[in-house]
Amino acid sequence: MKNQVQLITYVDRFGGKDLTQLRELLTGPLKGVFGGVHLLPFFYKIDGADAGFDPIDHTRVDDRLGDWSHVRQLAQEHDVMADVIVNHMSSESPQFLDYSKKGSTSEYDGLFLTMESVFPNGATEQDFLNVYRPRPGMPFTVTTLANGERRLLWTTFTSQQIDIDVHHPAGKAYLDSILQSLSDSGVTMVRLDAVGYAIKKAGKNCFMMPETFEFIGEFAARARELGLEVLVEIHSYYKRQIEIAKKVDWVYDFALPPLVLHALEFGRSGPLLNWLGQRPNNAVTVLDTHDGIGIIDIGADAADRAGNPGLVPPHELDELVERMHRNSQGQSRKATGAAASNLDLYQVNCTFFDALARNESAYLVARAIQFFVPGIPQVYYVGLLAGHNDMALLERTQVGRDINRHYYPRAEVLEAMETPVVSRLIELIRLRNAHPAFNGQFSSAAPAEHQLVMTWTAGEHFARLEVDLKAKTGVISCSDMLGERRFMLD
Repeated sequence: MKNQVQLITYVDRFGGKDLTQLRELLTGPLKGVFGGVHLLPFFYKIDGADAGFDPIDHTRVDDRLGDWSHVRQLAQEHDVMADVIVNHMSSESPQFLDYSKKGSTSEYDGLFLTMESVFPNGATEQDFLNVYRPRPGMPFTVTTLANGERRLLWTTFTSQQIDIDVHHPAGKAYLDSILQSLSDSGVTMVRLDAVGYAIKKAGKNCFMMPETFEFIGEFAARARELGLEVLVEIHSYYKRQIEIAKKVDWVYDFALPPLVLHALEFGRSGPLLNWLGQRPNNAVTVLDTHDGIGIIDIGADAADRAGNPGLVPPHELDELVERMHRNSQGQSRKATGAAASNLDLYQVNCTFFDALARNESAYLVARAIQFFVPGIPQVYYVGLLAGHNDMALLERTQVGRDINRHYYPRAEVLEAMETPVVSRLIELIRLRNAHPAFNGQFSSAAPAEHQLVMTWTAGEHFARLEVDLKAKTGVISCSDMLGERRFMLD
C-alpha cells in the first residue's frame, strides 16, 4: 500500500452511480489526490439489509455499478481495496436458499451456524452471557426454513446476515472464491470485515479468541499467495488492538477519532500523546468511516472496568459523547443507539464535521493530526467534502449510520470542492502525499498541556505540525526548494 492518503467510498454515493463515473471523478477533478481507493461493498446486491455488507453473491459486481472489468480498469490507475465479508452470508444467497429448502440433505448443511452446532451439548445461561455482543440481545434468530424446520440461527448482526462456519468445506471454498475473484480483477488489498466474530466456541466469548487469530493467519496467508495485503477491522479495548496489530498486516487506528475529538473539546493533549507513544504503526488512520465514531476503542475494558481503564476517564468519555450530541444540534442523538434501528453499542453516528460543530479550523487541525500520525491515512468520502448529517436519509431509512452516508451527485461534489474548507483539505492531502519527510522519522511532544507538536524528518527534509488545542488552530511548517513554507490551519 502506498504511503499516500487513501479514499474510502461507496461507488454509487460519490459523484455518480457506477464505477465508470467514480473513475472519471478520480482521474478528473480529483486526479492525483488519492493513492488508492477502498470501494465499500460493490457486490450483488448493494441495497440489502446492511448497505452491501450482506451480499447475495460476493463474487459478482452489482450490475447497476458495472462488472469486474470496470474494477480492473480502476485498479490500473489506483490501488484498490475491497471488503471480504468473512463472518456471514445473506439469507437470500443461493447457498442459504438451498439449505433452507433441503435442510440436512443440502450440500450446505453445516455451513450456517445454529445454536445447536455451537453448543451441541446444550448451553447454560452463563454460556450465553459470556458471548461478546456488539448489539443488545441474543446472537440468534428464530427462523422457519422453507422445508418447515424451525432453527435458532446464529446472527451476529441482523436476521438477514447468517453466520457461517468458516472451517466448513463449503465455507472455505466460498471465501477462497472471493479472494480469487478480487485478485483476478486487480484488487491489491482486502479488508476482513467483522472477522473478530468469525469463530464460535462453546463456553467462550466468541470474539478475538486464539482460534480467531489462527483463522486470520491462515486466511491472510492465502490472500498473500494471491498478491493481496490484509487489513483487519476490529473495534475493541485499546490494549487488545495493540496485541492484534502484532499478528496481522494492518489494523485500523479506531482510537484516533475519539481521541482527536477529546483533545480539541477538552483542550489538552495528554490522552492523545499517551496513545501516540504506544499505538501500533502498522495502522490505517481514520477520523470517519461508513460506520459511526467509535467509543469502545478508548473506553475501559467492558470485561473488567476496574482493572483495565481506558485512555480517558469514564466521566470524560461520557461528556465527550454529550458534546458530540450538542455540537451536532442533537442530530447525532437521533441516529445513535436505541434511537435508530442498528443498535451499535460502541459508536456515535454523526459526520466528523458536525461532531466538531462545523468549525472549519478545528476540522482542518483534526485532519492534519490524522495525516501526521504514523500509518496510512484514509479519508471517508463524506469527510472529504466536510459533509453534514443527512437527516432526510436518516428519516427515510431509520438506519442510524445513514446519517453519514449521503448520496452526492457529481454537481454537489464539484460544488463542495470549491468551498474553502474542502479546497484547503485537498491541499493538505497533496502535501501529505508528496512531501518526502513523511517517509522518515516521527516524533511528538507537548510543550504545554494545550499544545501538540508532531514532526517528521528525513535527512534535510522536515514537516512540523504545531497545534493550539484550546484555540483549535494550527500551523504546518515544512521544508521546500526555497527553504521553508507554512500552511496555516484556520
